[in-house]
Amino acid sequence: MDKLKLIPNAEPNNALIIGNTLHLALETNLDDARKFYYAQYNIINDKHIEEFMKIEIVVPKVKQILEQLSIYSHEFLISTSRFKGIVDLIVKNDDGTVDVFDFKYSNNVKNYLESAQLHIYKYFLEQLGFRVRKLGFIFVPKWQGRIKNTEDIYHFRKRLVEEVNKLQIQIAEVKYDPDKVIDFMNDIVNVVECNKFEKNTTKLCDWCDYQNYCLLEDDLMILPSNTRRERKIDENPDMWIYADSYVGKSTFVDNLGDLLFLNTDGNTDNTTSPVLRIADIVTTEGRITKRKLAWEVFLEVIAELEKKNNDFKRVCIDLVEDLYEHCRVYTYNKLDIQHEQDAGFGKGWDMVKMEFLKNIKRLKNLGYQIIYISKETSTEITLKNGSKYSTYKPNIQEKVANVLAGTVDLTVRAYVEKDKRYIQLAKDENTFGGGRFNFLVNRCELNMEEFKKALVDAQKQVNKDKPKEEPKRSRKAKEEPKKENQDTVTDESSEEPTQKEVTKEEQPQQQEEDPKEVTEDAPKEEDKPKTRRRRKKKTEESAEEINEDEIPF
Repeated sequence: MDKLKLIPNAEPNNALIIGNTLHLALETNLDDARKFYYAQYNIINDKHIEEFMKIEIVVPKVKQILEQLSIYSHEFLISTSRFKGIVDLIVKNDDGTVDVFDFKYSNNVKNYLESAQLHIYKYFLEQLGFRVRKLGFIFVPKWQGRIKNTEDIYHFRKRLVEEVNKLQIQIAEVKYDPDKVIDFMNDIVNVVECNKFEKNTTKLCDWCDYQNYCLLEDDLMILPSNTRRERKIDENPDMWIYADSYVGKSTFVDNLGDLLFLNTDGNTDNTTSPVLRIADIVTTEGRITKRKLAWEVFLEVIAELEKKNNDFKRVCIDLVEDLYEHCRVYTYNKLDIQHEQDAGFGKGWDMVKMEFLKNIKRLKNLGYQIIYISKETSTEITLKNGSKYSTYKPNIQEKVANVLAGTVDLTVRAYVEKDKRYIQLAKDENTFGGGRFNFLVNRCELNMEEFKKALVDAQKQVNKDKPKEEPKRSRKAKEEPKKENQDTVTDESSEEPTQKEVTKEEQPQQQEEDPKEVTEDAPKEEDKPKTRRRRKKKTEESAEEINEDEIPF
């Protein structure tokens, strides 16, 4: 795990980057700190500017406190055979003792006061000869306000400056506890001697870059064995079905067993499978109204499905376009915007798409059969000659539809024709759809048994046709007689290709027309290769074309 290189967290309030920036500002100056902070990101936006504005306000407050102290060292390195650590600040006293402090850019004072960090520093500093008198944390408070819908950026930043100026630096002393050092040493011994590492899930996991590999058991790095997999007939492909209202798409999917519906529109009267509503949840506590967004409900459902404490085999999202809109609202609220364009060129759309697809793939990777249901929308197309025809596609943005179709094995349209309901299986240029199956029929009735029969037949036909290679051999056999009836004539003395085909029927005519080709010294035609005879002809013809009077020497 320690050899893995991961993409760093690029959030403006990244705790590691902010912490290093704060230390650099205290040890040097704000200009160097600003250059360092901006250099950690590929591109700077308004949030980066605002984050550093906070640092510009709190750093002078901390420096005002440090000016009253007799500083022995910033960033003092403890390096022994048993321990390595960096002490943020060591202050020397008149009696030869020192005080040890650690900076914390946090509001979580209580948890840090219970930490063993400073106790360990004191123990190992005294091993190096220091006499430590006091231990303490210097807490630099955070302000995490967000821009309001009624504010522009100017008024928000004005409020930011006012609120951060109100914050006060807090110095908290910690009483030395040798038991914390003993517990630390015991933990180290246990780690060294341990050969089986059980997961220890705590709040600190949210700070770990390897959280997905550990908690979610992501096995992306494990290579499979180099063996062919047996091809199996898939009767439960991930699919996307769309149709006009009242065609029966939800009822069709409801025929599957062990199915969980994630419903967004409340139309569940004609289905009997278990259902969860994906909608905003509004609760009232006194005069306070709280709202849990529908997308947050969906994320909680995914988290519950990840536990695998259920017997569902399939999950159907009905309707997937509503779920996408819930994702948009969630992202708007997170970014504090009202439309994708408010987040800057392309950024808003990209953030919505990333949030949506990331969690759709998270659901898909759980191993359930995933089914999307959508309503359809039709568009009238005018051809060059003026004629018109209709095209059909799911009721979702085209860019999203193209990406979403790539997450399933099959996309089909259901429709009604003369009071009968059908599923269109064949790919049609005026219908959005397709997949990895080559169906033998263009359509089937909107019936689960008929659909599965067409699905199985399509896969059986692929397996049946795969080993046939006879057409290749028959084609070669047909070409061989042509070679027997043709002689290839090549002029090796010419730089340009002079390949000619002369049949046996044409040879006597050429000999009668060109009697100069046959000489007394020439061998019989049957003993001499055609190419040599033709080369001699070319040589004689070239000699006949030369005029001795034109030779310059």
